[in-house]
Amino acid sequence: MHDFIGRGRVAAALALGLALGAPALADEAYPARPIQLVIPFAPGDTDQMLRPITDKMGQYLGHPIVMNYKPGAGGGIGAAFTASAAPDGYTIVGSSPGATVIVPLANKEVKYTTASFEPVAGISLGGMMIVAPGKSKYRTLADVVADAQARPDTISYGTSGAMGISHLLGQTFASAAHIQLRHIPFQGSTPAVTALLGGHTDIAVSAVGPAQAHIQSGGLRPLAVFSDKRLAAYPDVPTLRELGYDVGSPTIYGLMAPKGTPPQVIDTLYRAAQKVVAEQGDEAARTLAGIGAEVSVLGPREYGAYLQQQRQLFSTAIGLIRE
Repeated sequence: MHDFIGRGRVAAALALGLALGAPALADEAYPARPIQLVIPFAPGDTDQMLRPITDKMGQYLGHPIVMNYKPGAGGGIGAAFTASAAPDGYTIVGSSPGATVIVPLANKEVKYTTASFEPVAGISLGGMMIVAPGKSKYRTLADVVADAQARPDTISYGTSGAMGISHLLGQTFASAAHIQLRHIPFQGSTPAVTALLGGHTDIAVSAVGPAQAHIQSGGLRPLAVFSDKRLAAYPDVPTLRELGYDVGSPTIYGLMAPKGTPPQVIDTLYRAAQKVVAEQGDEAARTLAGIGAEVSVLGPREYGAYLQQQRQLFSTAIGLIRE
């Protein structure tokens, strides 16, 4: 996956060289008014991962991108709203794979699928990690595995919710380690971290952002990350694969539009994201580093391929839970 992202960045760089030489972003008729960016979760991790890029995109588009929060149903409410919107580029959705990939896989009653959207751009690379309290007896992930082997189905792990990314990754890890963990779902990563700090769970699978301040203060200890490479913000924290578990994938937050959105509109939005990185990328990178993330702009094709890979990954994870 690391090579895949690298190729995407090279392709984006080549495209950027052409885009910067163009006299205009695209069809001057678009956009003619503000663009609604649906955030299918409450304020927190998702909007923080997108805002350093999307807020600045408006400078190049001539109209702002305004976030509209529509939380609920694991991101399904906001995603469904976007899928049914007019495909004119004025309503897009921002998310990790949770709302647009996992929800339709886990809930066959929703009215959309991943194919209901057009990929616009990957925006930022975040991370999911396994964390323990700073005072926990678990100093390493091996400590967790050993205790779980000795006491099956007694070690609890908190997540952002049932059938969400953190739940599916946690179950995939437990399966790979041949252990049984007790899942405790919460309404988001922040409540899961709060419960862990309060001693209500033993470990948690969390997005890096909500855990970062507590890691820096010593309140939490990171044990491993779900990614194909170590996170730049945490160079000393190993990946699951380094520890012998074939688990994990980058979590890329990005933008998607309703199916049928014209290619020139998709291109206009993508090239605006490229220009932010080219001209204001250092500032965006510093902001994202503050929540343990990094800039990762992928084009529509590369981001679409990533989402299809995520669909395969989480289809398998959902099967493990339903066994």
